[in-house]
Amino acid sequence: MIENPYYSQEGHGPYELHDIGDLDLEEGGTIRGCRLAVATHGKLNAAKDNAILVPTWYSGTSKIIEQVYIGNGRALDPDKYFIVVVNQIGNGLSTSPHNTPAPDGMANFPKVRIGDDVRAQHQLLTDRFGLTNLALVVGGSMGAQQTYEWAVRYPEMVKRAAPIAGTAKNTDHDFLFTETLVEAITSDPAFADGHYEQCSDVVTGLKRHAKLWAVMGWSTEFYKQGRPAALGFPTLGEFIDNFMAGYFAPMDPNDLLAMAWKWQRGDVSRMTGGNLAQALGRIKAKTFVMPVSHDMFFPPADCQAEQQLVLDSEFRPLTSIDGHLALFGMDPAFLAQVDKHLAELLASPGGS
Repeated sequence: MIENPYYSQEGHGPYELHDIGDLDLEEGGTIRGCRLAVATHGKLNAAKDNAILVPTWYSGTSKIIEQVYIGNGRALDPDKYFIVVVNQIGNGLSTSPHNTPAPDGMANFPKVRIGDDVRAQHQLLTDRFGLTNLALVVGGSMGAQQTYEWAVRYPEMVKRAAPIAGTAKNTDHDFLFTETLVEAITSDPAFADGHYEQCSDVVTGLKRHAKLWAVMGWSTEFYKQGRPAALGFPTLGEFIDNFMAGYFAPMDPNDLLAMAWKWQRGDVSRMTGGNLAQALGRIKAKTFVMPVSHDMFFPPADCQAEQQLVLDSEFRPLTSIDGHLALFGMDPAFLAQVDKHLAELLASPGGS
């Protein structure tokens, strides 16, 4: 267990920590006193039918969801909905390797799957808020993986679902690329098999990690059309050093690895003996599948193939040369598309 000021109320709040008790994990082992960091916006109505769940993506916290996607007049409008943003296990705010005491913290943190996150979130929402249905579950990237898991695991509870830039079952290609992200960190001698004294010790590995994200997170057109300069970084070196490396540098390496492990293994068909069509066939929610046109992690074709297995679903691709990291919200046209589709989905009767 180490202190890391990056994961603080000052940088990522406000959020509340909810202890859901011991969480038994699919891979074996238990997280003792599992805590979920939760940010809420708006008020739950008397009927308790206006709740929206937003799970977080890799490296992200509830703060970026608030800043980029939630607001008055937006699709995720706190004047209309009770919006619950749950930080996934391992993201640094919820129970994570760096904030778990010995002997279970740091490199000894147990393996957590997407299904573990969703079961923990379900326990939180039912016990803490008394929810029996969700008007919408929406998330990007790993948040999309959790969205699919929710819709398959709890089909009677989820009325609408919107997986953005993510798949229900991870592909071999994405698994392999994520492995390079992992190795960028673990190959740094200062990583010391996960027993470093502070995250800044692993600066070389974290910078390599950031560079790989710069390759796949953005698209080739992003660079061809000079988007880094438009965002305020005149040279490629400044973009890598000041934006990409600057983003990842304060994060905890073990936390990133914990999230990467479950990202690689995201697969709703684990619930149906490996039958993906059967798993996606369980979904009762009205579903909009929303890939990003230039996403190299989760290409639209991969997302559309899964969408065709969801009964009450529509394929709603989003156009942005920012690629996967359009999720960061630096393309206003992308955000307008997200709002348009989510508003239409929320106006629909929903499923279940």
